[in-house]
Amino acid sequence: MKTKSGTDIEEVKKLNANSGLTYNQAKQELAKRLGAKKKGDNPSNGTLV
Repeated sequence: MKTKSGTDIEEVKKLNANSGLTYNQAKQELAKRLGAKKKGDNPSNGTLV
């Protein structure tokens, strides 16, 4: 399926799926690996340790 401008939607979805971690996924993974240093630090609330 293509948009009016000619973009192949399925191709974009395929490329996005293979592009790696999103910014939020990378942030959460770093926080998980580094561990919370202070009580209340939570990667899901935007606080990165």
